[in-house]
Amino acid sequence: MEQSKREGVSIREENLLEEADTVNLADDDSCTKQILTDMTATPPDPPSKRRMCGRCGRPAKVCLCPHFPEKPLDISTCVYVIQHPNEESRSLRTVPILMNCLQQGKCHVIRGRRFSEIGHPVLTAVCRDPKTLVLFPGPEAIDISQVPPLPPDSQSGYNLIVIDGTWNQARSMYKSNNIFRQPQQVQLSSGNLSEYVIRTQPTNSCLSTVESVAVSLAILEKRAEIQETLVRPLRALCQFQLDHGACIHHSKEHLKENGLVYRPKSRPEFR
Repeated sequence: MEQSKREGVSIREENLLEEADTVNLADDDSCTKQILTDMTATPPDPPSKRRMCGRCGRPAKVCLCPHFPEKPLDISTCVYVIQHPNEESRSLRTVPILMNCLQQGKCHVIRGRRFSEIGHPVLTAVCRDPKTLVLFPGPEAIDISQVPPLPPDSQSGYNLIVIDGTWNQARSMYKSNNIFRQPQQVQLSSGNLSEYVIRTQPTNSCLSTVESVAVSLAILEKRAEIQETLVRPLRALCQFQLDHGACIHHSKEHLKENGLVYRPKSRPEFR
């Protein structure tokens, strides 16, 4: 007969102890499984979110509100921003600056690529208004400084249409919508340099949307201070980005003129 492994304990008692150990192990496994099940069922803690400003929509640490005017600018001109749909998702877009700096009802944003007279009756009416200007460069455009002032008894100011998007997007939208041929086409002189240094511009004379509107309003309203008021938040936006690791972007024209554009070497021909 096999001798018991536990001294002073009979075989019967040893069998009872082994059965008890087996039960305890089973209970331990059951408890462990239950704990793991409970842990799996418990929802994870939500990730901490940055506190956002309810006005400018920026993170609180880089809020632009201190750089906005104390009171929205009171102007007679009504701005219509025709925005390419892709611009809405950009985190560094400049149209929100206009919305926060201009008086309510003086800046309207219309998003889309194609605009028909039937589908957009409001925009159609604006384009048919003789006081409407569309800001887009071209051979038929006059310098905005040549736009004659409205009569003193005019009940409203000019309507200014501005296309918001990349240069290729803006050009495509202008050419593919006949509705924009109706207003007087205007353009800005080439003496303005962009301060929007965190985004690459096609040429040295290209301006961001907020800069284009700032220059235009300063001329139409005959109030030079408007340009500084609208550009100040943009300047702060760029500085915030540069302080957090962004690099200054030069225009494509500047890069080409200074030989800084990378051109891959042509592959050798095999014959």
